[in-house]
Amino acid sequence: MGARGTVVLDNAIAAYYERVQAALDHVAAGRHDPPEGFSPGPRLPPLTERLRAFLSVSGLAATDLGTYHGTRLFLLDLMRNPGTRTTKTFASLVIVARAAHHVRGTGEPLMLLTPSSANKATALRDAVRRALDCGLVTRDELRIACVVPEDSAAKVWRTALADDPELRRRNPVLVHAGSGAAVKALASEGAARHAAAIERLTGVRVWHTLDLDNYRAADTVRACFEHAHLPRPAGGTRWHAHAVSSAFGLLGHHLGTVLLGEGAGRPSGYLLVQHLATPDMVLDLHHGTAPAYRHDPATGLYAQDGDPRFPAVTHDPAEVLDPTFYTRSPATAPAMSGLIRAHGGDGLVVSRHECFGRYDQVRALVAPAGIVLPADPGRLREWSLVMAVTGTLLAVERGLVEADEVVVHGSGSYTADDFTPLPPAARQPVAGPGDVGAALRAAARQETA
Repeated sequence: MGARGTVVLDNAIAAYYERVQAALDHVAAGRHDPPEGFSPGPRLPPLTERLRAFLSVSGLAATDLGTYHGTRLFLLDLMRNPGTRTTKTFASLVIVARAAHHVRGTGEPLMLLTPSSANKATALRDAVRRALDCGLVTRDELRIACVVPEDSAAKVWRTALADDPELRRRNPVLVHAGSGAAVKALASEGAARHAAAIERLTGVRVWHTLDLDNYRAADTVRACFEHAHLPRPAGGTRWHAHAVSSAFGLLGHHLGTVLLGEGAGRPSGYLLVQHLATPDMVLDLHHGTAPAYRHDPATGLYAQDGDPRFPAVTHDPAEVLDPTFYTRSPATAPAMSGLIRAHGGDGLVVSRHECFGRYDQVRALVAPAGIVLPADPGRLREWSLVMAVTGTLLAVERGLVEADEVVVHGSGSYTADDFTPLPPAARQPVAGPGDVGAALRAAARQETA
């Protein structure tokens, strides 16, 4: 790829289908403990034309963004599915393909269950809808229930699963007034307490899909694409930057490089970008605590100059830049910190003030990749891309990047014009595990309401 050039792969999962299957087999064989509850196993269905059509939204692209302060920057566009605009598409398609294979092989209908801040819910719902439209399954054979926090429910996209009354019943979005951590606990408890009874009463198996291995395998396509289309110069060092909550995507990328073996070259470093509400992975990496901020009555802002990995200026030392990033003390932090200590990398926390200050620069920088950010940042509803690019620019300027190149993973970006929020009538409030169980039982009923 030449300077300022772009390379596109339209159907990455189909292109690397055998490698994705190998990754699924690898993680399944490497588990010391079986997954809790039901899992359909690691097998994908045969790659038919119908399945290719289902997977067709798994496009990837890489663009050379030029050099910045001597560091060459690339953008890896993981947002090419117009039905989601996030990287959650890749794992969701693989999860639903595995579910369809189980249904076809056993005759057992499945219900996927996931907690989500919004984007996982949108992507899994989009994948289920696509499976129905492509004829991989029927509405009796596969459905999806999501548990989301009230604060981010407006980020779940409206689709036919909400507009069709029967599909709405079978595919509920359950909204909880608590935190992101609370919805994870609700989904887990709901599956543990009620899955067996639901299967006994309705014949529907409940698959709680929030498991790192369900995501790592699909995200190996990033490494496959990099190896094929974004080769590293001999002797050069490369980092991958990503706005992260739990860093599932980077762990998947690393798995892909491991499975590629010596052909992938030396392992890459990783740059973690987080926001002030949940900086836990950056803190874990450096065994640190967040710096103390001073309030400036003249500007109303808070400032600090003791830690270059934290914002110099912010409106709020605990601000929520984007509710998508809701995970506190992620279980993946030790593994990610270990990779960075072994192979290079760092972490940086960004503030809304910094993102707004760099917004026009970021907007111009990503334009050659065909990514159009709105002139008004207030129209933006998903900040992952802007966070990752802003964090990369700041890390380079502050001397934190020790690599010749940085590949920025564009994991999510959409505006108020890209989607219609799920209507309130399609959001079902739940207060506890009992409500979740009742909702799952109602969704699993086979008769038409």
